[in-house]
Amino acid sequence: MKSKVLSLVLLLVLSAAAEEAKFEDKRPAAEKRCFRSEAVEKQIVDLKDKLTAVDPKLYWMFANCFPNTLDTTVRYSKKDGDDDTFVITGDIDAMWLRDSAAQVWPYLRYVGMDEPLRRLIRGVIRRQFSCILIDPYANAFNDGPKGSHWQSDETEMKPELHERKYEIDSLCYPVRLAYAYWKKTGDATIFDEKWLKAVRSIISVFKDQQNWNGFKNGYHFRRETAAYHDTRSNGGYGHPGKACGLIASAFRPSDDSTIFPYLIPSNFFAVSILKKAAEILRTVNKEEDLAKECEQLAEQVDSAIKKYAVAEHPKYGKIYAFEVDGFGGVLLMDDSNAPSLLSLPYLTDVKSDDPIYQNTRKFVWSEDDPYFFKGKAGEGIGGPHCGLDRPWPMSVIMKGLTTNDRAEKEWCVKQILNTDGGTGFIHESFNKNNAKDYSRSWFAWANTLFGELIIEMYVE
Repeated sequence: MKSKVLSLVLLLVLSAAAEEAKFEDKRPAAEKRCFRSEAVEKQIVDLKDKLTAVDPKLYWMFANCFPNTLDTTVRYSKKDGDDDTFVITGDIDAMWLRDSAAQVWPYLRYVGMDEPLRRLIRGVIRRQFSCILIDPYANAFNDGPKGSHWQSDETEMKPELHERKYEIDSLCYPVRLAYAYWKKTGDATIFDEKWLKAVRSIISVFKDQQNWNGFKNGYHFRRETAAYHDTRSNGGYGHPGKACGLIASAFRPSDDSTIFPYLIPSNFFAVSILKKAAEILRTVNKEEDLAKECEQLAEQVDSAIKKYAVAEHPKYGKIYAFEVDGFGGVLLMDDSNAPSLLSLPYLTDVKSDDPIYQNTRKFVWSEDDPYFFKGKAGEGIGGPHCGLDRPWPMSVIMKGLTTNDRAEKEWCVKQILNTDGGTGFIHESFNKNNAKDYSRSWFAWANTLFGELIIEMYVE
């Protein structure tokens, strides 16, 4: 009898050891981490019991993913006496304006209790303003004039640029982050002369890309490549766009070229951040004329969205188009990167209960969307960037962030847990029939975004 009890105890011990090994900590060793936030570390510990009770794998992935940006991608220093933070995207040693803003966004909730973290995020904002002043048409920057393997692109490259793909959202994300930081901290010192120059540059680009002077505007781009979505037609100017008040975007947030020039999710995003910029300019800088210029541009784009961006779908009724050309051409699809149609309530002023958004949401999460993929491993929205039959976990996370239905959120979390390929991290994409076939093992934005969803669901 005693031997049976001992065997049972041994079996339980071995089982517990196997379970612990299965969920081994995947974070870098403490001494190798780029940055430590006491507030973030406390949050991870505070959620341990709650998340483990739901699913031990959920806590394991949250603990791996939520601090991933701080652990692996940030370089904080003082530059000319000011906070300066360079944020790489993960496995690419360059700073995307979009990714860097999104990567640190979930940490804003902790800046009031963690001064070093506040200064780190302040440094991201200051670096982003500096990047915009180097070139407002660029999407990704080096940490200094290092050049890159894209220096041969047929556009106005500079050694400070990693890549020069003009995307509306690259200019929106820094304003979103700066505005939220200001509201959270009350620190208006970020809105100095550098900010004023940056916002003037943003307005100038947006107005140039409205195509009032013809579609051959101030930006062109061509690349020697076999991938059509990595370059632009018509001598680098892309498909013509009729001037209608919308702002053209040469590339999508995926860094894939647009088909029709007016990318609707990004135009929604531009309306939102122009309003935020106006509030800052009026309240902090006392720049009434510049504030009015932002508001007038926002109204112009918003009016054009209402006129050109709503399409009649035979199955879903009125939905938002993904891209339009102003001539009447519309592209009905969605892409996994944000801003996307799915992400509108998360990034823009569109409400989640907006009837057109709800129709659009049903469309983009269905096989009527050409870039929605569903298989044995999982489902989600993908895009040309990674090819057919490859959903992006980011789209599943965004589905969770844009619903008020708790059951739907929990379904999204379960999908994420089932599609990590056993790694404990979020990837760029996965094969719809085999989650172990994935792209990008180190994609900090997706990791942090997953952490944001879990915080939203489980922190009161």
